[in-house]
Amino acid sequence: MRMRLSAYSFDGAASPFSRLVLALAAAASSGGIVAYAGSKFDNTAEQTQVAQKKKMVVLGTGWAGTAFLKNLDYSLYDVKVISPRNYFTFTPLLPSVTCGTVEPRSIVEPIRKIIGKNKLLFNWFFILLSQKGEEIDYWEADCYKINTVGKKVLCRSKIGTNLDGTGEFVVDYDYLVIAVGAQVNTFNTPGVMEHCHFLKEIEDARRIRRSVIDCFEKASLPYLDEEERKKNLHFVIVGGGPTGVEFAAELHDFVAEDLTKLYPAIQDLVKISVIQSGEHILTMFDQRIAEFAEAKFQRDGIDVRTGYRVVKISDNSITMKCKSTGETSEPYGMAVWSAGVGTRPVIVDVMKQIGQENRRVLTTDEWLRVCGCDGIYAIGDCATISQRKVMEDISAIFKFADKDNSGTLTVKEIQDIFEDLCIRYPQLELYLKSKHMSDIADLIRDAKGGDVEKGSMQLDIDELKIALAHVDSQVKSLPATAQV
Repeated sequence: MRMRLSAYSFDGAASPFSRLVLALAAAASSGGIVAYAGSKFDNTAEQTQVAQKKKMVVLGTGWAGTAFLKNLDYSLYDVKVISPRNYFTFTPLLPSVTCGTVEPRSIVEPIRKIIGKNKLLFNWFFILLSQKGEEIDYWEADCYKINTVGKKVLCRSKIGTNLDGTGEFVVDYDYLVIAVGAQVNTFNTPGVMEHCHFLKEIEDARRIRRSVIDCFEKASLPYLDEEERKKNLHFVIVGGGPTGVEFAAELHDFVAEDLTKLYPAIQDLVKISVIQSGEHILTMFDQRIAEFAEAKFQRDGIDVRTGYRVVKISDNSITMKCKSTGETSEPYGMAVWSAGVGTRPVIVDVMKQIGQENRRVLTTDEWLRVCGCDGIYAIGDCATISQRKVMEDISAIFKFADKDNSGTLTVKEIQDIFEDLCIRYPQLELYLKSKHMSDIADLIRDAKGGDVEKGSMQLDIDELKIALAHVDSQVKSLPATAQV
């Protein structure tokens, strides 16, 4: 099978590989997945009908797994989808669910329905073949181990048991797509798992919603003094990232617009605190966004505490440590932990098997193939792409550009492959922008001293190395966002 993942843009737009990618990545032809939703088919599909279909297992129904399934041609593979969640959740709206702004049913979509919609895309193809579309199997279960050598996935279902009473089963695969996401990272802080709410699943949002109302009801009881009421109405959010900030804003609006009308006697006792270990909230965004959010929270009366690290949480108090003030404790009514994500145990086990220990996520190449594995791909929060560096491929780049085999490159020869270079190595374009250069010719002129005429410039391989020596300093990891 040929490698055709449409440059891994899961938006359904099939984009061909650049000539440079084909030249530098011949290894990609050794095998892969066909995932496209275009209208142009070659005889690959007909050949697949004759041969036995390859077994493909997809783990996870989050952003990455669902995006992949929506763009996969099911007629070419025997597809099994395994996930403990039989629906897709639009996670950016989870904070809105906690306060009733959005109903839970509005942000979920059954995974079987999503699979069914994708099958309709290829209905005309099935008709042309006079053959009924293949069924896709979905199993609600957790994958607790992956045998990378034997190509087996070990799963466990919590909703039913088999003959031995365990609910465990094994699935073979030819291709495995790992999209299990990440789990909450508690940083081994005592008391977090026992006393804090999280905000990653729809069930988490429902629990937070109930807990907020319970806190107001407790504070309304007649036998409590004012200090106890204040404690019950102190809502603490640990973590100043997007999730924590969005939830704090939603909670403030919920209290100000709805709960003050229902509980007028205790409305002045409500306090919302955001605890952030860094110097600012929203550190992953532009500084102006962070400053705007902090100023808005200050106007709304939300207490933002930066430079504080939570060291312990009990059932009624949070212990924090600050460099300037030392350790302090404060009572609270409800705490939400949104301080980051960590690696799932099944991913940790895979990394040990393939020699990727001491990493946070699985490392893949540009085609999302897990490095050191055969037939395994990883997408989403459980993986990161290892961007190839220009200096690693400098000899191949020079050879590809030197069309006349003269041993030197002219500016025109380099400009002819410039677009392909930027696709293969995004850091090149970033580097030119950082140096305020409009063209790679400016980079070459700068490397040769800046006083050479553009038309007469020629470079040998050593001069090309000097010109591109600092380009790889702009290599950046892709952000862990739903769009990516």
